[in-house]
Amino acid sequence: MSVRFDVRAFTVVVLLLVAALAASVVLIGTGDFPIPAADVIRTLLGNGDAGQEFIVNELRLPRVLVGLLVGASLGLGGALFQTISRNPLGSPDVLGLGQGSTAGALVMIVLFSGSATQVALGGLVGGLVTGFAIYVLAWKRGVHGYRLVLVGIGVSAIVTAVNGYLITKADLVDAARAVVWMTGSLNGRDWDQVWPLLGLCAVLVPLVLGNARGLRMLEMGDDVAYALGVRVERTRLLLLVAAVLLTAAATAAAGPVGFVALTAPQLARRLTRSPGPNLVPAMCMGATLLVVADWASQRAFGADQLPVGVVTGVLGGVYLLWLLVTERKAGRI
Repeated sequence: MSVRFDVRAFTVVVLLLVAALAASVVLIGTGDFPIPAADVIRTLLGNGDAGQEFIVNELRLPRVLVGLLVGASLGLGGALFQTISRNPLGSPDVLGLGQGSTAGALVMIVLFSGSATQVALGGLVGGLVTGFAIYVLAWKRGVHGYRLVLVGIGVSAIVTAVNGYLITKADLVDAARAVVWMTGSLNGRDWDQVWPLLGLCAVLVPLVLGNARGLRMLEMGDDVAYALGVRVERTRLLLLVAAVLLTAAATAAAGPVGFVALTAPQLARRLTRSPGPNLVPAMCMGATLLVVADWASQRAFGADQLPVGVVTGVLGGVYLLWLLVTERKAGRI
């Protein structure tokens, strides 16, 4: 066996992991009861006092872990979609998976006044149903990049209209609850959100990385992939299902946090300067972006604490405009 080792990509991954861990420690220490970074580390190692143990391990650590897992899931899901579609705009944000998860959650909130667990389950089911609909509608002797993106944009518009209708049918309390969820937030996240998402990542991440070679071949086109022995449709379907599951689970855990899935793979690729899907760098970049954005949402606006989805939406919107201008100048759109 042989393994291609990219020194620059490895260095980027290590630096991103260090940045994510450092930002996590700072974020855990941030709040109405600030805790120095050294005390946070000491508490995580089991040497803090009773008050610090409660604040760190029960209140703040689950929120940070959810942020890391959601960011990593969105980064990996975005890398898969962009590679399969061979389009930098082929992310869950554009394809409508976030809107589909939102529709599932809104059904549980508006029609059934569901609990937090039921809302999360509704978001997961909504994302899966939307992903299945996009795949079926985009199928024509296989699923190809631009058709997948165009069908996704159409489905996104339809589901967005459905979401608007559901909001208009809700009473005031449910509508306020739905709007908060639709923004994307890590507020109030606890261990109940950590374990399901961690378990799903533990299954899907090795599965995706095990098919990384086939994914790399798909970037060169179906004919070349067939010639190199890749079972194209089987590999594409498997990875699309994994991407949909990762995106839907992340949305179910934190709401539709915008633009992380779009920006993380592209930023990772620019840092590594490496061809291919850059799956691990995209995961690390997504986790780092979301944790840093969550810290900014708490500290960068004074006494006003914003949902993390607001910060990622602003930054992602600026990035999307820059990406569109760049792609247009290059003649690709």
